[in-house]
Parts: sequence; structure tokens; C-alpha cells
Amino acid sequence: AYGAGLEDKKGVLGKSPGVLLVPEASPVPFAIYQFTSMVEGVSSYRVSGETHGRISMSKDGWLYLEEPLEWSPGKTHELTIEALSDDDDVLDGPYTVVLHVVDINNNPPVFDQSQYSGSLREHTPAGIPFVRVFATDSDDADTPNAQLRYSIDSQIPNPAESLYFTINSETGDISTTEEGAAFLKARTGVVYSRGEIRGSTEVLKRKFDEFCFPRNNVSLEENPFFTCVQHAESRQLNAIQDPDYTLIVRVEDLGGGAPNALSSTTRVNIVITQNFWVSPGPISIKENLKAEYPMLIATVRSNDPSALYRLVQKEKVIPFPFTISDHGEIHVTGPLDREQKDMYILVVIAENEEQVELDVPMEIPILVEDENDNMPQCLEAESVLEVQENEVVGSLVGELQVHDADQENTLNSLLDFTLLSQSPAVPSAAMFSVDQARGTIQVANHNFRRSEVPEYRLRIAVSDRVHRTECDVIIKIIDLNNEVPIFERNDYGRYSVPELAELGTTLLRVNATDADDPGTGSSRVEYHITAGDPNGVFAIEPLDYEVQSIYELQIDARNPEPLIQGVEYDARSTAVAVIELVDVDEPPVFNVDILNINVPENLTVGTAILTVDAKDPEGQKIMFKLEGDDHGWLEVDADSGELRTKAALDRELAEHLTVRVIVYETEGQNQAMEKEVSIHLTDVNDNFPKLQQSKGFICVKKPEPLLLTAEDADGPPFGEPFTFTLPTAHKSPNWEIAPVDGTSAKLSLKKKPSRDHTYMIPINVKDSAGMGVTQKIEVRVCNCTELGYCYVEPQSHAWKYGTSTTIGILGGVVGFIILFLIFVIYRTKKKDKKRKQTSLADGEASVMLPHHT
Repeated sequence: AYGAGLEDKKGVLGKSPGVLLVPEASPVPFAIYQFTSMVEGVSSYRVSGETHGRISMSKDGWLYLEEPLEWSPGKTHELTIEALSDDDDVLDGPYTVVLHVVDINNNPPVFDQSQYSGSLREHTPAGIPFVRVFATDSDDADTPNAQLRYSIDSQIPNPAESLYFTINSETGDISTTEEGAAFLKARTGVVYSRGEIRGSTEVLKRKFDEFCFPRNNVSLEENPFFTCVQHAESRQLNAIQDPDYTLIVRVEDLGGGAPNALSSTTRVNIVITQNFWVSPGPISIKENLKAEYPMLIATVRSNDPSALYRLVQKEKVIPFPFTISDHGEIHVTGPLDREQKDMYILVVIAENEEQVELDVPMEIPILVEDENDNMPQCLEAESVLEVQENEVVGSLVGELQVHDADQENTLNSLLDFTLLSQSPAVPSAAMFSVDQARGTIQVANHNFRRSEVPEYRLRIAVSDRVHRTECDVIIKIIDLNNEVPIFERNDYGRYSVPELAELGTTLLRVNATDADDPGTGSSRVEYHITAGDPNGVFAIEPLDYEVQSIYELQIDARNPEPLIQGVEYDARSTAVAVIELVDVDEPPVFNVDILNINVPENLTVGTAILTVDAKDPEGQKIMFKLEGDDHGWLEVDADSGELRTKAALDRELAEHLTVRVIVYETEGQNQAMEKEVSIHLTDVNDNFPKLQQSKGFICVKKPEPLLLTAEDADGPPFGEPFTFTLPTAHKSPNWEIAPVDGTSAKLSLKKKPSRDHTYMIPINVKDSAGMGVTQKIEVRVCNCTELGYCYVEPQSHAWKYGTSTTIGILGGVVGFIILFLIFVIYRTKKKDKKRKQTSLADGEASVMLPHHT
């Protein structure tokens, strides 16, 4: 049941599996699956379709095989199943079911040949395939049933119990093992030349007559030796009839190694053939060989008798003194010189007339053997060595440098050294010795005296037993420090010097001499003040009368080279001198050399920032004053030297201040000294970022953002980058602001207003320390001209009125003028009436007065 029980092979028709698996070659009858219909009245079932007369169905719904099915690639059986009534009416269905035949491993693999043959040349490297076996399997190629694996069952003969051959388990390629490549040998056969046919009777007869002696009267056909050779040659041409080795090769399915795998075997007959293409090297040739040239040095032979030969230089060396004939004979064309080149690599190529290579190119090393044809050479015309006066016997002086161009580590380059002469021969003729094998020179006697003999000359013979040369050696005697320096006098007396004398002032000169060899470290004199100068003032400081007024100096003379054993410095190498200082009035001095201070710019006015410390060497009263304060920010206390602020500092105005503090004597010669004070003002966050514009406009038709820029006079960390925000509790519906860089941001209009309007927008700008204020910018949102300027249409100007308004205003003005004229006329008439009444009263009075004549 292909791994399933009967209960697993039952189901409802229409809900059952649509694909059923059936093993091929199953024994019949074979139950496949039982279908049950859920429709009432079903009494039987029917199957139709691709049954091929082998698939049937029982009345109770069992689908079964009457005959076994065969597997083939892609083969399936499509069936139709119906449930029937008693009258064969279809009550349920039809339903389609696909029957898939599953392959079983019932076909063993089969080789495509009953036996194979192959030939292998001796000396063939391991791993190179020379024959392949191949098998096929009729089972499903997509299953392990057809997965094949090759192996060698046995090798005949196998006297060493070691396989000489191996097979690729997947491809069937057969090659030699490392043991096979080393031990496989061919049967000895006849060597054929170009144009000769292997196994030809005529060729064999000719070769038999050439190489078999003595000849006799027996015909070749009756000669057992000839017939044996003929049989052997013909046998080598047929590997199946007379193989050297036979392999039993097995192929298994299921990937090999499975206990139920199917397998087949075949024979592989192998003949080992001679490999004539073997390098005869390395070949040694003596240099400078006297012979008849060209001289035969080797012969090579291709496995193809028709081959042509040529030489190629592996190294491009000119000249190339080798040739090769068409028959593989290699000649050297002239004497060789090992010192010019000690080895050649010949590359021999065997090819046919179309220059197609018949064998793998062969390399032949040619070694040039050394001959003692070079004379030892002194590397220097005169070798110069040194030895000290007190050098002990046996001490190494040096080694004579000699070279022989013949081959190293051979008798041809083995040298002997012999001391021939020594000049001068005092105090002995054998002051030195030479090692015969190494050429090293040693001290053989003592008591060298440079004053008597400053140098020796040696002549040394060098021989390689065939050639001889002579070398010159100069040995210089090095003077020893056996004399002490001696002062010309030991007491130089008293000397006076002002205490303010400049550094480097020469007070006196002392001199000592040494009797050792001039120009050497033994005779050079160095002077040292060893007593009387505890403060080292004569080397590094000015003189100070107030500290010490008299110096009693002790001066020692010494050599840089150590004295030899037994010689000591004595009183002759020591001198004394007395230096008296003359007191002078010195200016005040500061107690520090450099005055650099850092001061915060927000320092409170009146704060002391530094006290300048100074004193007068003679103890006179001193005072202080300040110069160079261009900003008037500082003052100095004249008595104490305290430097303090007298005004507010501002780093934004000046970051560095350099002032001079002067200290001066109030008595005596009124000498003074000054000192520069460098003051660096450190920044504090006393400035906030300020917007660089207070107005701007945005065009309604093309609302480009308005760029805002701010500046802050403070430096890091109180300056940029700035943050720009709209100081609103909630997000602004009309405006938004976004940063551009550390000093600017862009203000954008979010929606178009209903009319032109001017806005006052608060912007909060803060520096990197969080300090800032809210600043307002006036932004006019308006229509714009082509050039980007705001304009206002006439009817929309707030200060220009319409026609009706203008008429009303003019009417009011005219009415006011009329009322003003009426008022003026009325006042004028009233004044005229009053004037008339006054005139009438005057007239009446005039009439009533008496008339006098």
C-alpha cells in the first residue's frame, strides 16, 4: 500500500485527494483508494478515462489495479469517478482523479560497453584521466534510484597490494594514483624513428639485422628471437587481448553504499606504453672544455616518431650556445663560462610539420661545472687597519678581504693566506700573524710605540693552489692616553669684573698642553670649573655682587679619552683663579619673566587682576606706573604694583590688551625697568542675537519665504548657532519659520490673505547658550510688480476717496465759506450803522453850540 494502511486510503467522493500515488510493478490486485458518496441511493461506482484496461472499481467504491502499471517520465493516468443508482444513473460526480505512477528501484545501472580499453604512458602524472566508463539507469533520474556512483572493485595484477589506479566516483574518469605514477613501467619495445610504422614486419626485419649480432643463416621467419619480437610488438597494439592491467569497475545506484542498491560491473583493460619523452637532464658540462664543437650532449625522442624538434630559451640570454637536430640530438656549440652563467634551462618542443605540439614541452637543466680558472683578487689596493699601543697578544686586528670568482664551497675557491713581509721589522719582525685559512690578522707581539713606529706595512700572499696573488695591508698604531694635560701655570692671580658684565665677557684665558699624539682624543684638552662656582654663574647666569662678590675658581684640564691604567691626573692638570666683582647700581628687577593673564570681560570695576612683584638689588625704594592702556580700563597702585580695573571691560571692543608696567627707583640714579603684561579678555554672554532687518514684504502671487539673519557680538560658546521661533503657545495658522543655517532662518506665509495687509510678527532669536529676546519684524503682504515691488490699485488706497465722498466734502467746504461770508457781511453792516449814529450825534452837538465870529 506504498506505506499507508487501509484506513488511510478511504475518503468521501469529491473531498478525497485529487492525486493518488501508485508504485510501479505493484502485485495485483492492488487496492488504491475507496471512495464513499454521501448521496442517498448510491449502489455502485464507475471509473472511466485512462484506465488502459488495468484499472477497475468495485461496487463498494474501491479503486484497484488489475494489472501492474509501469513508470515512465511524466506518465500519469487521468480518471473520472461517478456514483451510480441501481438503474446506473449518475447520482454523484463525475469527479476527476489523477493517478501518478511512482518509480521504484527495479532497474540496475548498465554500462554502455561490456569492456573498455585504454593506454597509458609511463611517467604520466597522477590525476590525469586516460579512459572513462559510462553507465545509465532506466529509473527516475530525479530520484536516488538513478543516482550512480563508480568504484574500482579490484586491480589485476596487484602484487604490491596497492592500487595504481583511481576512478572519479561521479564522472567515471580513470587516472593513476601517486603510487601508480611512480611505479608503472611499460614493456620494453622497439624504438621507431620518423616514418617507420609500429609493428611493420619490414621495419622489424631491418632493425633485427641492425641490432642483433652475430648474424647467421637462419631465416627471420624461422628465427625464434625475431618471431618473439614480432609477437611482442603486435601484442602491444591490442590492449584487450594482452593487457598489462585489468580493472573490475562497479557502478551502483542509490548513490552507492546502500544495502539494497542495484549494481553492475565491467572490465577496463589497460596497456602501459613506453614514454620516450623523458628529460635526460640535468646535464653537467665542464666550463672551458676543450673539445670538437658542436658537441653532442643529449638526445631526446618524442612518442610520435614523426616529430620535429626545436629549442626555446627559457631565459632570454644572448648568446644561446645550444642547437637541436630534427632527430632530437642536442649539441653545445662552444665552450661555456661558469662565471658568466652557471646554468641554462633548455625548453625542447616536439611538433609536427604544422607546428602543432605533439608532447608537453620538456625542460632540460644544463649545469656548468666549475674549473679553477680565476685568480684570487684583493678587494682593496691597500687594506687599512688599526691597533692600539697596548693591544695584547692574540687580539684581532682585522680580516683581509679577498674574493675568488670560482664556485663557492669548492676546492677551486679554497684560499690559503701567508704573511710574506712586515715593514718596519721593529721592535720585532713578527709583530703580527695571519690565519692560513681565514686571512685574519692578529697581534703576535706587544710593545707598540706610535712615537717610534706610527704604522706597519704587511704583504700577504693568497693562493687557491693554482693561482696566487699578493695583497698589501697598512696597520696604523693608535696612540694611548698615557700623558696628562699640564697647565702653563697653576695660579692665574686675581681679576676684577663689573657685576653687570655681559654674558660671554672674557675674564681670562687658561692654557694646558698634552704630550699625547696631536689630533687624537688623547691629546685634546677640555676645561672644567670644578670648585668655587657653586651656582654655575660663569656658565649660565649673570654675575651678582649682592649674592657673592669673590669667586675662587678651580679649573681642571681633562682629556675626552680615558687615561690608560696606571696613569692619574695630578696637580699639574689643575689651576686656580680669583674673580672679584665690582659693585654697580643695578636697575630694579621683576620676579617673573612672562606675565600673561586671562580676565573675564564682566569683571567688577575696581577688581585687582594682578600684583606685579619687583625689587631693587641695592634695596632702594621703588614705585610702579602704567603705560599703554589706550582704553583707560586699568590702573596700577604706585606703591604695591597691584593692577586693577578702573572701567568696565568689553571683549567685543578689544579681545587682547598689552600694557607696560614700569618699576623705577625713587632715589640714586633713578634706574627703571619695564615689563609687558598681556591680558586676554574671556567672553561672557552679555549680548543677544539681533535681527539685521526690521521690515520686509512678501508677494501674494509668488510668496517666496523671507530670509531673516541675526548677529551676536559674543564668541563661542555664546554666539551662533541661533534658534528662530515664533513665540506662540500653539502652532501659527498663518506663519511658520524654519532654520537655514547657524545665523539665518526663513519666514514663510502659510496661506494667502484676503487683502493686502501689514503684519507685525514677533520672532524669538536665541544664541547657543539659550540667551535671546523677542524682536518684531514688519512684513507687508501685497501685490507685486514684475520687479518685485508692492503696489496698490487706486480704488483700494485707504487715503483716496470716491466721487460721492469727494462731492460731499466739497459741498461742506462751500457751505462753510458761505456762512463765513454772511457773518463777515453782518458784522460789517453793524459797524457802519453805529458809525452813522455817532456822526449824527456829533452834528447835533455842533448845531447847538454858540457861534462866535
